[in-house]
Amino acid sequence: MNDDASEDNTGSATAFWRRSQGRLILSSAAILAVGMVVGGYLLGDGLTRAREADRSVTVRGLAERDVMADLATWTISYSASAGNLGAAQSSIDADTNQIRAFFKELGFPEDELQPTAVNVTSYVNDGVRQYTVRQRMSLRTNDIERAQAAVRRQFELVRRGVMLEEGSGMSYAFTQLNSVKPEMVAKATKDARAAAQQFAEDSGTSVGGIKQATQGYFSISARDGDGGGWGASDTPFKKVRVVTTVDFYLR
Repeated sequence: MNDDASEDNTGSATAFWRRSQGRLILSSAAILAVGMVVGGYLLGDGLTRAREADRSVTVRGLAERDVMADLATWTISYSASAGNLGAAQSSIDADTNQIRAFFKELGFPEDELQPTAVNVTSYVNDGVRQYTVRQRMSLRTNDIERAQAAVRRQFELVRRGVMLEEGSGMSYAFTQLNSVKPEMVAKATKDARAAAQQFAEDSGTSVGGIKQATQGYFSISARDGDGGGWGASDTPFKKVRVVTTVDFYLR
């Protein structure tokens, strides 16, 4: 009887062990299945989110502003010729005095008008040597209205005997670009977002944050365009322009 009892106990233990192993395998399989389902969901959700995060639109925004130049520069080139160098130089000195008097009468400070270059050439004409002296004077001023008045009266220099050469003219510049940059960049970005919003509405999405942005460069040009050609002059009325390129996320 002892042998039979021992065999029964051994068989029971073996059956119990087999049942335990089966339950363990089933539990492991269930856990593995659940893990695969959850992992698959998370992977799919991650891929969906990645695709959504990668959705974007690239648009451009424009901002323009009319400004008044704050710096005027007038380079005056004039010349005189004579049979000897002294006579040519004396003529140039007389013209220089006329130019200084002209600007003084208009109310410009003396230090705003300065000589910038001088050139002397000579050549022989029918056996007679001739000398030509060329000189440049530059006016640099922030008084734009006074500069415009000088341009309107420049023919008075010709009446005074000053031989103005081609290339003598007033140019205007706007030097306060940094003062308008922030507001113009903001306006261009707003314009870009409006374009992105229109695209999003057409595609059934909405606009998110900025993915990437490029400010672009600022340009300053004549407000009414450059006429060009002989006799054309610069204008103090300028247009500042900037174009930004912005990538917006779509969601």
